[in-house]
Amino acid sequence: MNTSYALHEMLEVHEMAAFKTVCITKSKTMQALVTDPELRQILQQDVQLSQQQLQELGGVLSKVTLT
Repeated sequence: MNTSYALHEMLEVHEMAAFKTVCITKSKTMQALVTDPELRQILQQDVQLSQQQLQELGGVLSKVTLT
């Protein structure tokens, strides 16, 4: 089922996807630099959650038709 969104709404979803991509990159980079195991675990959880959210945003974008 296609969903109709205005252009600005689609751009907002793209912006969120770009932000989540930056979050993944930063958390993965920081994992290599931290020595505290608890902080490393938090960063790993952030990577996993951000990847899931990015997939969900991709699913929204794949169903969009512009109005």
